[in-house]
Amino acid sequence: MEEQNMQQEQTQPQTPQPEQKPVMQADSADVEKNKTMAILAYFIFFLPLVTDAKDSPFAKFHANQSLVLLIANFAVMIVGSIIPIIGWILLPFALLAVFIFWIMGIMNAVNGKMKEVPLIGSIHILDK
Repeated sequence: MEEQNMQQEQTQPQTPQPEQKPVMQADSADVEKNKTMAILAYFIFFLPLVTDAKDSPFAKFHANQSLVLLIANFAVMIVGSIIPIIGWILLPFALLAVFIFWIMGIMNAVNGKMKEVPLIGSIHILDK
């Protein structure tokens, strides 16, 4: 009886583990050449798109992340301002979250990583 239970336990399928999204890899020469533009993209998102970095996947990735953060910031400001009381309470926390994501994006650019910011980083507005 115990052997049958053990065999049934062994034949039961394992629950799949959630897959973690891998960090996209950029060409190291591209990273070194366009790291400054990727960092500056978090201050002026379109800057890499109007310079020589427009063909760089690394700079375009960070320009996209910056654009998504900018749109999220506007959305938080508009929704937080319109909804009375609850919006006013949640607005500072949502703005803090966007600020933290912005810092994370800058740190990823400084470290040469193409890692998406949490929650909203998977949105791609600009071409890859």
